[in-house]
Amino acid sequence: MSGPDHTPWPPAFAARYRAAGHWRGQTFGALLTALAEAHADRTAVVGEGARWSYAELDERAHRLASGLVELGVRAGDRVVVQLPNVAEFLPVVFALFRVGAWPVFALPAHRDTELVHFAEQAEAVAIVTVDAHDRYDHAAMARRVADRVASVRHIIVLGAPAAGTIDLEELAREPRQLPDPDPSGVAFLQLSGGSTGLPKLIPRTHDDYLYSVRESARICRLTPDSVYLAALPVAHNYPLSSPGVLGTLHAGGTCVLAPRPDADTAFRLIEAERVTIAGVVPPIAAAWVQAAARTELDLGSLEVLQVGGAKCGAELAARIGPALHCALQQVFGMAEGLVNYTRLDDPADLVLGTQGRPISLDDELRVVDPATDADVAPGETGALLTRGPYTIRGYHRAAAHNRTAFTPDGFYRTGDLVRRLESGHVEVVGRVKDQINRGGEKVAAEEVENHLMAHPDVLDAAVVGVPDEYLGERSCAYVVPVAGAQPTPAELRRFVRERGVAAFTVPDRVLVVDAFPATPVGKTSKRELRAAITRSLVPAASSKER
Repeated sequence: MSGPDHTPWPPAFAARYRAAGHWRGQTFGALLTALAEAHADRTAVVGEGARWSYAELDERAHRLASGLVELGVRAGDRVVVQLPNVAEFLPVVFALFRVGAWPVFALPAHRDTELVHFAEQAEAVAIVTVDAHDRYDHAAMARRVADRVASVRHIIVLGAPAAGTIDLEELAREPRQLPDPDPSGVAFLQLSGGSTGLPKLIPRTHDDYLYSVRESARICRLTPDSVYLAALPVAHNYPLSSPGVLGTLHAGGTCVLAPRPDADTAFRLIEAERVTIAGVVPPIAAAWVQAAARTELDLGSLEVLQVGGAKCGAELAARIGPALHCALQQVFGMAEGLVNYTRLDDPADLVLGTQGRPISLDDELRVVDPATDADVAPGETGALLTRGPYTIRGYHRAAAHNRTAFTPDGFYRTGDLVRRLESGHVEVVGRVKDQINRGGEKVAAEEVENHLMAHPDVLDAAVVGVPDEYLGERSCAYVVPVAGAQPTPAELRRFVRERGVAAFTVPDRVLVVDAFPATPVGKTSKRELRAAITRSLVPAASSKER
């Protein structure tokens, strides 16, 4: 491994953010204690089979923290957390915060390849997971990961633990007094979109993340009467903090965790729990719009539907309000930091046509020529660079990557192509990075290419994004076979799937071709490949889909 665990903000910037009141020296554990005192009997979280008050959530987190310490987990240790949308997610992560250990937030869709990578990169000492989810044996996968990663000493399982694992429910111990971690230190590790290979680990501090949480709750007008529906995987940055479950807790509201995001499940929860705000990605928003026309369930409590994770097209944006009888709020952000919202009092043209403006007046945005880093003229399209009080200055132990991902003066290269309006609102135009945004899930072309090229019949592979009405983009893999070989698209997709990757990583379409177009310097021209597949999805004359 290379590089430090955490690249701090320069002292002058840190001092400025503290003086402005952005960083308040509060930890997540201290926040939950304060919330439990202020809202003891109010409902904090609702999940399948669980309905806990703030006092109960605080107690569970305290008891789990004691159990983790007794197990040998210490401040600074890293723990991979892979849980679906269950109420137990919250006491687990708050327990780790109180210990000073760092959760590494994996998503339920991740498989062996990704989990091994996270555990190795973080030098994780434990994995917290569920016995099974969506007919997949997560506990068995965690055991396989532990066999491959020497640092992993414990597997903690929610549900039915197997041999060699620890029952999460039996881990709780009598609460003990624990020292509060350094609020300027790392609180947890999130995952990048993985634009070049597997995801990078993103170190977020108590100070910077809680600022984002507080401001998100304020901008979204959350109150103790707010009820937030987490329809997306709760460990993702968007449903975690934009304003997500953490913003809802900060406001004293109620978090409702949906086991699935489909309209039937979500609508039943909206009616039963009187949900006031939910956040989804565009494909789910489109499905909800269609389902709303035929549902008999009462959705009248829903005040705001947030759409983010991928760009929401203007046509879909215009249909959301009339169909669901609520306000649309567009969200554009990244786990590395910057978050933009359309405001709830913005005029319709900005709500429908932009992805919002930044949280903070101290968010610095530059729109530049991707080739030169020179600022483009106002209103022109360019690559988005940003720095600010909640945008990281470097990935976890990734010194070489940090030299290209960040400018020398600390601006993060987001990889997004945007236009910035006079109002400060941002319109997302596309991506600079070779990354596919498949309905909010980021697919790294290089990672998929590496998997395809591991097939003995594949000579070369190139993966590009294909415009899609519902997902924003789908992935298309072009493959050049070894001479004489005839791999089929179905065979290649199955091969990638069987290598233990997340389902959204498997190419949606595979085209077998004789050769790739090349740039003047001999590189594969992905621009030409994208153009070829975009033109009515008809491959070039020399290609054939089998």
